[in-house]
Amino acid sequence: MESNSIRYPHRLLFLRELIPISMKRLILWHLFSFLCFALRDAAQGGTVPAIRNVKFAQIGERTLEADLYLPDRKSRPPLIVWIHGGAWRGGSKNGIPLGKLLDDGYAICSVDYRLSTEAKFPTQIHDIKAAIRFLRAHGEEWHLATAQIVVAGDSAGGHLAALVGVSNGVMELEGKVGECRNQSSDVQGVISFYGAANLTTILKQSTPHGLSVRIPALDLLLGGQPESLPELARLASPVYHVDQHDPPLLLLHGDQDEQMPVNQSLELFGAYKKAKASVQLEIVHGAGHGGAMFYDDERLQIVRKFLNQYFPN
Repeated sequence: MESNSIRYPHRLLFLRELIPISMKRLILWHLFSFLCFALRDAAQGGTVPAIRNVKFAQIGERTLEADLYLPDRKSRPPLIVWIHGGAWRGGSKNGIPLGKLLDDGYAICSVDYRLSTEAKFPTQIHDIKAAIRFLRAHGEEWHLATAQIVVAGDSAGGHLAALVGVSNGVMELEGKVGECRNQSSDVQGVISFYGAANLTTILKQSTPHGLSVRIPALDLLLGGQPESLPELARLASPVYHVDQHDPPLLLLHGDQDEQMPVNQSLELFGAYKKAKASVQLEIVHGAGHGGAMFYDDERLQIVRKFLNQYFPN
């Protein structure tokens, strides 16, 4: 009699053949994303927010919240707004990879935004700008210095951070989310970790693996592919908004990134240089898409130097 230990692998093979290729790619993407975020969050050292789930906006039944991390014994700390990644369709505000900057006296606010599975672009930017306006309106409650705010993010969050930074005063991206619309959503500095910059060129630059992630992600974000929605793709691309008045920008990107082409950061670096705006690009040699290498002591020292140069603490 054939044992279950022999029959079971055949059953697994049968099930494997039933799973569509698209579902396999989705499963692999989730596993890859989980690994990237786990490696990234390992650099936090168990950082815990001082104040959780601060409500900054309400859209129907959807509540947008933020977690606030405060440094010890620091009066009126400068503020970094952190935007999580996840291909615009995943991730959450829970956890920050820049927790070590609390020891340098910076406050960090990790914000929620509606994912592309909930709403199309430019909803995500509208939500983040609402969070910035809220923080300016209520910063005194936590003794924050909000005259100058730095926005930072990784992957999709890096793209959104860059777009927030270069769209100061762009009304199409301002939105009407939240109740603090008399406040400014302008930011004074940007840090983008391996983020997108030009949605009109990203697919041409992508590897086969990158395409398997980026095509469905763009479908969700834009409601179609960039070539069929060129105006919306340009609106969503930081390179098309750059001018000489844009805030200082720090870009960090791995030269082995198969998911987000390093050319994306090179394009944004070039646009800043052409506009004669302040920009710094750090290529992390041997690094792929995310991981603890981006938040190790060497890279955090680069971030500290950037912050100290433009936002002395």
